[in-house]
Amino acid sequence: MGHTASHKNVRGGSVKTLNQRKANIQAIADDGGYSFEEAERIYDSSLGYGEGNITIIEGNNADNLEEKKIVVGQINRNKKEYKTVLEDDAGLLYELDGVTPYVPAGQNSDTVEENKNNSGTNLKDIKRKRLAKYGRKKQGGVLRYPSELLTEHADYLQIDIERYEAIGSSYVNRSGGNDRYVAGNIVTNRAGRTTSARLSRKPLINAGTILLPIPAQLQDSNNVVYGDSKLNGLAALGVSKVEEAMEGVGKRLAGGDTSFSLTDFSDDISKGLKEGFGSDRNSALSNAADLITKKLSAEAVNIFGANVTPNQLLARGNGEILNPNMELLFSDVTIRNFRFSFKLTPRNKKEAEQVKLIIRAFKRNMAPQAQGGVANGSQFFLRTPNIFKLRYRSGNKDHPFLHKFKQCFLTDMQTTYTADGVYSTYEDGTPVSMQMDLSFKELQPIYDIDYDAKPGNRAVGY
Repeated sequence: MGHTASHKNVRGGSVKTLNQRKANIQAIADDGGYSFEEAERIYDSSLGYGEGNITIIEGNNADNLEEKKIVVGQINRNKKEYKTVLEDDAGLLYELDGVTPYVPAGQNSDTVEENKNNSGTNLKDIKRKRLAKYGRKKQGGVLRYPSELLTEHADYLQIDIERYEAIGSSYVNRSGGNDRYVAGNIVTNRAGRTTSARLSRKPLINAGTILLPIPAQLQDSNNVVYGDSKLNGLAALGVSKVEEAMEGVGKRLAGGDTSFSLTDFSDDISKGLKEGFGSDRNSALSNAADLITKKLSAEAVNIFGANVTPNQLLARGNGEILNPNMELLFSDVTIRNFRFSFKLTPRNKKEAEQVKLIIRAFKRNMAPQAQGGVANGSQFFLRTPNIFKLRYRSGNKDHPFLHKFKQCFLTDMQTTYTADGVYSTYEDGTPVSMQMDLSFKELQPIYDIDYDAKPGNRAVGY
């Protein structure tokens, strides 16, 4: 296909820095089963440290290649062998040079070329290529405020930016499934170790990590919706008997049970009325007829705007009403909202740069994705914005007490550039004091079984 992948990696530094870099890369290789070369690419790209990495595939087709980890073998019973390749818009795989097609074991290059020529001819491939045109740029890195290096005992809020994954053709997510859980990986779990010199100096685009102090107003709110339900005795009797009649008729039509009898059905209704009205059969039927009369009378006068109910007529005439059999019933689930407020007061030029990039990162990654600037891009559709993975962290570990989050959308952002009520800036135009208000909303409700699996089975759960 003639792809050429261009990557910009930040290198250099003291011997100590280079040794630390090598140790970090080796840790990624050991944890993920990568070769050192593959681990180095992961370290320098996507959510890696330093200025980040923007991946733009150049060439006639300008297809977007994304790194993908695939299983290529089994080292032993407990460890698999992995390989990192590049995947294009049509799902075809390439070696890390972005040009050489990946040839799986047992196949030859002719087979791969045939699959390549047949790609993009079915509806699934066409849809995949169209969706791949959204968010083609990817530039990761770590942004932090304040910019000082976090200690192993520091508590902070970590926000990872990732591409939204649609539910798919099933249209339904498993209730309590792990699709929307928030868990770190070998790269994002090390974001807190980033030194001030390795913080990103470029915007975060469809990837990256933002580290912020723990907000002052820290709380969570879990809610379930219940509603009052009323069903008087006559309505309950009618529902149960109609269900019984429909079940009996259905069985007879199906050639099954033929024991259903209209005579028995009528007797059961009479028995139910007698028990409900607490009298003999004739009195029960008379009381039922009186109630029906009041119902019809109320409907008749309501034509003239009287707004009269049978219960009101019963209360006025007999001093009684129909027992509503009220009960509080579960009726709905809710989605949790979180609102955070951050006071941003940059103390130097580097910190001012971080604040500017943080504000820009939230604005860009909460925005809907369009294809207006892409060749042959669709003008009829917009793609869902990126999702944000929030975690309270303590040093290099998840916070041992505070609550967990599911994946969130950033639904609202408000930035006040005069947080102290007075317009004041530094020489470069950076406001002296700002306030950033963020509103996040989880993608899924919280279910009981979410507390039984990681990360919900730790700390206070969700």
